[in-house]
Amino acid sequence: MTSTRLLPPLTALLLATAGLGAVHAVHAADATLPATASTAGIAAKHAITHEDVWLMKRVGAPVPSPDGKWAVFAVTDTAYDSKEQWSDLWIKSLTDDSAPRRLTFSKGGESALNWSPDSKQLIFIAKRDGDEAGQIYRIDVAGGGEAQRLTTLTLGARSPKFSPDGKQILFVSDLFPGNTDEESVKKTAKERKDRKYSARAYESFPPRFFDKWLDDKLVRLFVMDAQIGATPRDILSGSKLAAMPGFGGGQGDEGQSLDAIWAPDGKTVVFSASTNRDQLARASAYTQIFSLPATGGEATQLTADKHSYSSLKFAPDGKTLLCLTQAETEGKVYDLDRLASFAWPINGASAQPTILTAALDRSVSRFALPSDGKRIYFTFEHAGLEQLHSISYAGGEVKAEPSAATGSINSLNAGGTALVGVWESAINPPEVFAFNGKQPKRLTSFNVEKAASIDWQAPEHFWFKTPDGRQIHNMIVKPANFDPSKKYPLFAVIHGGAANMWRDQFVLRWNYHLLAKPGYIVLLTDYKGSTGYGEEFARSIQFDPLKGPGDEINQAVDEAIKKYSYIDGSKLAAGGASYGGHLANWLQATTTRYKAIVSHAGEMDLVMQWGTSDSVYGREVNSGGPVWGNLPVWREQSPIMQAGNHEKGTGFKTPILITVGELDYRVPVNNALMNFAAQQRLNTPSKLVVFPDENHWVLKGENSRYFYNEVHGWLAKYLK
Repeated sequence: MTSTRLLPPLTALLLATAGLGAVHAVHAADATLPATASTAGIAAKHAITHEDVWLMKRVGAPVPSPDGKWAVFAVTDTAYDSKEQWSDLWIKSLTDDSAPRRLTFSKGGESALNWSPDSKQLIFIAKRDGDEAGQIYRIDVAGGGEAQRLTTLTLGARSPKFSPDGKQILFVSDLFPGNTDEESVKKTAKERKDRKYSARAYESFPPRFFDKWLDDKLVRLFVMDAQIGATPRDILSGSKLAAMPGFGGGQGDEGQSLDAIWAPDGKTVVFSASTNRDQLARASAYTQIFSLPATGGEATQLTADKHSYSSLKFAPDGKTLLCLTQAETEGKVYDLDRLASFAWPINGASAQPTILTAALDRSVSRFALPSDGKRIYFTFEHAGLEQLHSISYAGGEVKAEPSAATGSINSLNAGGTALVGVWESAINPPEVFAFNGKQPKRLTSFNVEKAASIDWQAPEHFWFKTPDGRQIHNMIVKPANFDPSKKYPLFAVIHGGAANMWRDQFVLRWNYHLLAKPGYIVLLTDYKGSTGYGEEFARSIQFDPLKGPGDEINQAVDEAIKKYSYIDGSKLAAGGASYGGHLANWLQATTTRYKAIVSHAGEMDLVMQWGTSDSVYGREVNSGGPVWGNLPVWREQSPIMQAGNHEKGTGFKTPILITVGELDYRVPVNNALMNFAAQQRLNTPSKLVVFPDENHWVLKGENSRYFYNEVHGWLAKYLK
């Protein structure tokens, strides 16, 4: 039986309810967090405003120095006008209680931080005056002075890392097809800028991703001496691996990424990459592990299986390669990310990983390796929380480490014996914490005072059992000036994903307390398909993408009404974004119990979504086969195909607010246009709001303010 006797009461309840397996708990830290917003006392409190949400400082992941004495992290001073927003690096001593200080003074911001092995220098990516693409900069942390630019590449640089001896830098950049060096890249870039036509042409899938049309740039690995004026050397071009049509990395905002690190000997580069990216329309892409001489040459494939490997890190002694691995199960829609290890060096492509968290029915989010080499520290999602755990290098028992009883750790890094990250909760915006003591220790206080002035309460957790036996976790969020003797309308807010989970965290795009502000109870339900409850729970959405989850949201509403006397069961609303928008559309199409619906980036037709989004194969696996296979799910669980419910009086009658970003290629605008057309055709009260300069999310300050005002206005019109 799981030991929970030393856990804080809430954590113990959650672990006992969900049955995590072999997790042993140590230390209680629920009362030891220092003066966060929930404990600092300020007399005058106010209801949260959009300004409170948007102008909170955004604290990035801290990166500790190898000697464990310092941590550097980015802090963004936000503004409604992006031209007035600043982001700089800050540094904090990990050996004393001195206040953090600003390390850089540059408006553009810095990312991809990496320390030199002697803890004296820091490299990062920035786009400063004169830079058309992000370049590598180096700053002397020990001696002081301005940051120095190390690269001037036409297509920029990404993910820089010092070699073990600090003399070289490994990084990722791109080439155009046919290029062999920087001069040819520069020439091709000019030719493309000067050409008279603007057409794009594609011979592989996908042609676009998230909010960008993709191009034909080729991702490559480079090594350069860690000196100003050094010439980067392309170490991957010319290899058989790079010539494969399916070679590539994960897709991100700045292009493809290759998870590349130095081997302990400093002579070899180890990285993960895919060799079947050209098959994305009909198969999953696997990322295997490869090694490559730092001087260039042929790559050696170290793994050859149906796993994907990521987050590569070497143990402090250099004898073990740690990573996260996802072993794809044929015909399933979700596989856990597990912590795995290989003895180094890996001998042969048939090598099999040791799965360290095989007994843990949760996905590992991130892990860190302190230099003492005693334990591996990691976090995973569970029932609204993300807390700290550890395991030995041999695997076995998972131990719960000192963590807050609420909230989420959203980053975790080790340097020396230091273990640092960012912790937050719904009422405590992100701050940097140290986690290697007997209790978590807050190291920054950028948002503490502002957060303490807001009238808000931590979310309340509750569970219920579905008729078919699933345990469903929920959180309730109350408005400012809450009075339990009053009656409040209920707003069921539905998370996206579906492989996602509502967390006890400070949210920017759908802030729980800002949604609740006008006087609503916000209900957050982790329906089947959510992560944080085990592999089978997440997989249970397969062949039942909308109906089953929609039923569970309705059941959660019923349970909340029964459980909380202050909820007015006659005044209900529902809404969500992305997959939450899909489910909002489904509820609007299948029930009339809600007075208002809000749908952002919501799918309206499964077939259209299959054909116009940047993902195809996964949707086929989820529905059981291709759209031409005459499978019932493609029609029976498409909201638009339920339009006949309007005449039956069972759906398509609830007033609906439809919002969408015109640059959204994940759930393209076609869905919103079809939704609005159907509502207007059926004479259902409806409003369409299109953000021409937004993608899948609403990310610009004034657009965000407008979005919240529209949501509040729509709910007030039908709930008040």
